Amino acid sequence: MKRPQVESKIASALGSIPKGSILFVDDFLDYGARESVKKALFRLNEKGVLNRLAHGIYLYPETDEQFGILYPSTEEIAKAIARRDKARIIPTGVQALNKLGLSAQVPMKVAYLTDGTARTVKIGKRTIAFKKTSPKNLLLKGEISTLAIQALKTIGRNSLDEKTTQKIKVVLKNENRENIISDAKLAPEWITKILMQVVS
Repeated sequence: MKRPQVESKIASALGSIPKGSILFVDDFLDYGARESVKKALFRLNEKGVLNRLAHGIYLYPETDEQFGILYPSTEEIAKAIARRDKARIIPTGVQALNKLGLSAQVPMKVAYLTDGTARTVKIGKRTIAFKKTSPKNLLLKGEISTLAIQALKTIGRNSLDEKTTQKIKVVLKNENRENIISDAKLAPEWITKILMQVVS
């Protein structure tokens, strides 16, 4: 198939894709060989139809009159990569603290634990690191309890104060009780005690 035909087919396919979608080369392999698709996406980026976020990752841009192109969050990009790779991810570090409301800092460098491929993706000034971890760390069930465990690990046992502990306990009240009990069994002992205090 000629390259212009590949580009034309991809451009037509975009008509049925919601604006703001994060797209990958793999999404268009039905329209041609990988190299042809890569070149077609590159040309569509040059024409402003797509916006290249990183190597092999594109945005079908949604624009706002006031703000221009509405770029996806780091988390949205990380989740899209995980879906493509059929991998599980959980946020760590400052990202976990931020999502729990324990830190106002929006990190430019974020890290996720994954059972997929370890890699680092640069999105402009932002960096997403996927760190390979053991399956045990990905067995956590609750979104909030998972974030709480990662946040506590980031803070560290010796740096944790009572005020922060109480904030985490308040947030955990929004988590399913069974999830907390299940996830507590997979956490370090000192974190298990904090989680179990919420459900006791």
